[in-house]
Amino acid sequence: MSFLKFIIKNPFRRKNSAIMSIIGIAIGIIVIVALGGITDGLINTFEDTIHAGGADFSIAGKETGNSAFGTNTIDSSWTDKIKTVPGVDEAYPIYVVLTSIGDDYMKTLIGVNSNGTGLADISVKEGRIFKDNANEVIIGNIYAEDNDYKIGDTIKIDGENFEVVGISETGDQSMASGVFTSLSKVQDLMDNEDSISNIYVKVKKGEDAKKVADRIDKKYGDDIQTITSVMEMGQMAKMLNMLQASTWAISLLAIIIGGLGIINTMLMSVFERTREIGVLKAVGWSNTKILTMIIGESLVITIVSAIIGSIIGYYACVILAPYMKITPLFTPKIFIQAFVIAIIVGIIGGLYPAIKAVKLPPTEALRYE
Repeated sequence: MSFLKFIIKNPFRRKNSAIMSIIGIAIGIIVIVALGGITDGLINTFEDTIHAGGADFSIAGKETGNSAFGTNTIDSSWTDKIKTVPGVDEAYPIYVVLTSIGDDYMKTLIGVNSNGTGLADISVKEGRIFKDNANEVIIGNIYAEDNDYKIGDTIKIDGENFEVVGISETGDQSMASGVFTSLSKVQDLMDNEDSISNIYVKVKKGEDAKKVADRIDKKYGDDIQTITSVMEMGQMAKMLNMLQASTWAISLLAIIIGGLGIINTMLMSVFERTREIGVLKAVGWSNTKILTMIIGESLVITIVSAIIGSIIGYYACVILAPYMKITPLFTPKIFIQAFVIAIIVGIIGGLYPAIKAVKLPPTEALRYE
């Protein structure tokens, strides 16, 4: 039997202990993968919303607030001011809020002027554009399909009935799942007339978007802020950071428990194989080879845990995400993190038992029964 096969088979001599260790580590990996996918999905959704309609960047309030982006609202008069900044080609206001829509208690509602739907990348597949200040909405084709809505249906938004007058089609996932109505209607619903949450900005051809954003910051930076990514938003960034911190805290707890399980498993393995280790030393195995064997066995358990945890975490997230109205995003980084953590735990978990095995005197080990 080769040395590698020997290492792979040995951890499962004590099946119950190995399974319990695998479960402990796998739980932590499941949390890392599942919540990592959800967090990245949320960031991606808001990044898409920031750059909706091909906008180069958006403008929001200076302080944190209760808008869908975590910023406070600003006066709609800022739109005209931004249009005068050199390099700005288009500036159009929107009001993005989280409110109850149909059966969803926290759904994104986007308010935009009817003449600005083209700029917002709203392409009507069926029906027509809503009229300003009317109880009419356009819904994304994905949202329409998921909820079986069609032209002429009624949808309840924040307690009011709205008629579905159009269904939009776009390659943008967040837009295809969105609900749109007139800017003035969202302002009425929020009881916040003449206020908006954001201004989408497109720069002129040949202009550097960063330089244009810097001009706006230099001129109006005391009152508003330019936003190029979701992590530049105060409240939203804090929420996502808290979610990530919670992910790591839960994962760390599970991994510590699993790590202790591995140490226990490997210590018992060394204890039960005292005579075997003595024989191996007697036939010429070096301390380095014994050390490699024990740590390798520990790594086998954690790598199996990482594979199982990654698969379960991925599919659990994919299955549950539609019910949570979230589109998860899985990147290689998430799985790399999971495996790196598993390998570190495997090395640490096997190190102490390995040192114990190395210190066993061959003659004493051979006399052990």
